[in-house]
Amino acid sequence: MKKGKIGVQMMMLKGKVEELGAYETMRKIKELGYRAVEVSQIPMTAENVAELKRASKDFDIKIAAMSASLEPMLPGAPGETLTNDFEKIVNDCKTLECNFLRIGMMPLHLMGDKDKIMDFISRAEEMAVRLAEHGIELYYHTHHLEFQKYDGVYLLDMIKNNTTKLGFELDVHWIQRAGENPVEFVKQYAGRISLLHLKDYRIGQMDLSKVDFNDMANFMQIFTNTIEFAEVGEGNLDMKAIIEAGLESGAQYFLVEQDNVYGRDPFDCLETSAENLRKLGYSDWF
Repeated sequence: MKKGKIGVQMMMLKGKVEELGAYETMRKIKELGYRAVEVSQIPMTAENVAELKRASKDFDIKIAAMSASLEPMLPGAPGETLTNDFEKIVNDCKTLECNFLRIGMMPLHLMGDKDKIMDFISRAEEMAVRLAEHGIELYYHTHHLEFQKYDGVYLLDMIKNNTTKLGFELDVHWIQRAGENPVEFVKQYAGRISLLHLKDYRIGQMDLSKVDFNDMANFMQIFTNTIEFAEVGEGNLDMKAIIEAGLESGAQYFLVEQDNVYGRDPFDCLETSAENLRKLGYSDWF
C-alpha cells in the first residue's frame, strides 16, 4: 500500500533551536516519533548545518525539505536568497542530502501588481530549472494571500498556469482560510505537489473580560479574529480526507506545522498532533 512520510516543519521550533541547539532539538523530534523535518526559519550557519547533519545521521531523521527565498521579502531585508547566495544554498542542500527546496512566500511588495507578479513567476521558474541541474526541486509554499484574484484568476493559479518546473507546497489551513475546500483544492494540483503542510483550523474562544461593548469597533476586532492554528486533529478540518487527497495527488511528505501554539510548548503540540495522526491510522507513516 502506498504511504507518505509524516514530518515536522521546524519553523515552529525555531525558539527551541535557539534554546537547545539544532542537535538537541532534533533529538526531541526523534523522541516524539517523527523521522522527517522541513528546515525553515532556522539560521543556516555553519554550526547549525553541521549539527543538523550530525543529528540526521544519529537519529535517522530525513531532512525532507529546506527553505530559501528567491529574493528578500522586502527590499533590503536581511537573509540568504537564491538570487544572491545560490551556491551556498545548493551546497547546504547537498550537505544535508536534501533535494526539495521551498520558497516560503512571494515578496510582499510585489503582491498587488500583476506585472511584478508575472515577473516573479518567470524568475522563479528559471530558478527551478537552474536548481534541477543540481538535482534539487523548487517548490512554492502557499498562504491565503495567493488567493487574491487578478482578472478573475487566483494568484496561486497564475503561478501554476505559467510554470512547469516549479512545484507547490500546499498548506491546508491557509486554503481553508481562503474559502476553498482543502480536499478538493489539493486534487487540482495533482502532479505538482510533493510537500503538504498539515495544519488544523480551529475557532477559538473570545476573551470578553476587557471588552467595552460601547466600543463596537473593538468588539468586532475580537469577534472576527477567532480563527486559530490548531494541532492536527484538534480543529475542524477533515484531515484523513486531506491526507488521502494529498497522497493521491503526489505528496510524499506531510509536514505538521502550527504557526501559533497559544502558550503551549511546541513539543507538546507536536505530540498531540502525532497522537491524533496515529489514531487516524497513520502510525506507519512516522
